[in-house]
Amino acid sequence: MGKELTCTVRFGKQESTGKALLETNEILFRGGFRLKIALREIKSVKAVNGELLVDFPGGKAAFVLGAQAEKWAHKILHPKTVIEKLGVKERHTISAVGITDASFLKQLKERSAKLAPGKPVKDCDVIFLGAGTAGELAKIKSLTAFLKKDGALWIVYPKGQKAITEGDVLAAGRKAGWKDVKVVGFSETHTALKFVLPLAKR
Repeated sequence: MGKELTCTVRFGKQESTGKALLETNEILFRGGFRLKIALREIKSVKAVNGELLVDFPGGKAAFVLGAQAEKWAHKILHPKTVIEKLGVKERHTISAVGITDASFLKQLKERSAKLAPGKPVKDCDVIFLGAGTAGELAKIKSLTAFLKKDGALWIVYPKGQKAITEGDVLAAGRKAGWKDVKVVGFSETHTALKFVLPLAKR
């Protein structure tokens, strides 16, 4: 989930109060007019007197964020890596099942010496399950036995596909007895949804 604030935005000759949302890959604004600014396309960004000044190919926009302007500028200029957003620690034992993203697997290997790619191992702190269809979510039940009681199960699935939706992922996780607690933009094409066991079951 991104960071949302009610604020005033100036863009060209337009000015409006609405809601600004800082997402993993973009800034969104919905008010009297709408803006969608991809972070990768931003030419420059800075905080001046409580305003976030953004220069991008579509023009220049000023977000009146007050004390949050500095924080937003820092987040945009120094984004967290996917590994950091997913909360992976060096001490973690990790299994990656059905994950084909070579770059991500490399990052996992660099972060944790206890990585089991392709198959689950006992007493995992974190298991990543890649699912391209709703049918592949059936693996969730069998993976439960490999996780520590306080472990985390991340389901990585493609965005905007009919073969698997967020609703499918949520339903499958909950049916297996897990609780959804966090959503992260895994990449431009995939989303990651985190599940943990409810405290009563640990």
